[in-house]
Formats: sequence, C-alpha cells, structure tokens
Amino acid sequence: MRVLVVEDEVRLAETIRRGLVSEGFVVDVEHRGDDAFHTATSDEFDAIILDIMLPGKNGYELVRELRALGVWTPVLMLSAKDGEYDLADAFDLGADDYLVKPFSFVVLFARLRALVRRGAPERPAVLTVGEIELDPARHKVTRAGTELILTPREYSVLEFLMRNHDTVVSKGEIVRSVWDTNYDGDDNIVEVYVGYLRRKLGLPFSGHSIETVRGVGYRFVGG
Repeated sequence: MRVLVVEDEVRLAETIRRGLVSEGFVVDVEHRGDDAFHTATSDEFDAIILDIMLPGKNGYELVRELRALGVWTPVLMLSAKDGEYDLADAFDLGADDYLVKPFSFVVLFARLRALVRRGAPERPAVLTVGEIELDPARHKVTRAGTELILTPREYSVLEFLMRNHDTVVSKGEIVRSVWDTNYDGDDNIVEVYVGYLRRKLGLPFSGHSIETVRGVGYRFVGG
C-alpha cells in the first residue's frame, strides 16, 4: 500500500515515514503543499497524510483542490490545532479523518489502516433542483451556470432545503439541522436567512425558489 506523507517538519516527516515503512507501507514524502499537489495528481496513492500548515499551499487548499479535480484518495489531516471549527473545516473541504498533534503513532497507523480498508470514497452527488446546483464536494452553488456566493450559514440552510426539496420543513427542523445544539435563540432567525437566500437565488434571475407555507414552514421548489 502506497502512502503520501505531506509534512513540512522534516524530522517528523521522517519519523512518520520510518514508522509506516516498518508497518509495510510504501511511502513518498513531500514538504511543500504545491509539490504535494503535483505528486498527488501525478501518481496513485492508497492514502494521504496531510499537515494543515504547509509552505506553498496549505493543507486546506490542497485537499479542496484535489477534491475539485476528482482525486478522492482518502486524506488524514494532521494539525496542532484542536478547535472544533478547524475540524469542521477539514471535513467540509473533503478530509476523511483528522488527528491532533502530538499524536500516538499507534493511533495514526490504526486510523490509516482503517482509511485504506474503506478505500477512496465516491464523489458526493451534486444536488440539482431546477436551475440550481449544489456541489457538496466543492462547496459551490450555481444557478443556470452562474456561481452564487453564499455565507457558510446560507449554504447550510440551502443544502438542507435542497435535500428536502418539494417537502415542507418547519423552522424548528431547519434550526435543529443547521444551527448547533447550543443555539437557544428564536426560530425566526430562519426567516432572516431565507430572505438572504431568496435575494441571492433570485438575482439577477426571475422567480423564487423557496416557498412559504403559511403556518407550517418552507418548501424548496427550484427555480
């Protein structure tokens, strides 16, 4: 099994390489993100171990660009950061697992073997309703081929509505699916974001994609 290790700390990269070789892996090493991008797109690997903080191109950029090109090699990201937003960003951009430094090499090898067993995931399906397309892999929304720039919260609300298109969903359902469990505000916040989405989905186009079902909630019908 062949693994690409992308880590700018030379000593750590060498330690990981030696450990993987002792476990029977064939290992390539890159220390820069731009070099790693070339290697990952030129050769085939069973998995990539990818640090986030890299010169040339950081790990977030690298995994996003690989997924955009349809390279679905499993990626295990390494980071000195352990914040929940860092973890969420890694998964949103297409990473398959995440390990915080300093880490146990026993855990690293176990997670890597699990990724290799699962193999490369299939590309997430593009959601299409009418003229509107939402690509989860690229985190991209277009209408009639024109890209729409959405905030993360707007994107999440739209994704929930599109996954439930032609079904009426309540404000409470949207809040429970899009906002975190610590949110204790009013469900009417949904009205604000539906308003934002209607403007962005409607301009410069005609017609609305989100219907209000009075007293019940919203229905996404495309546009």
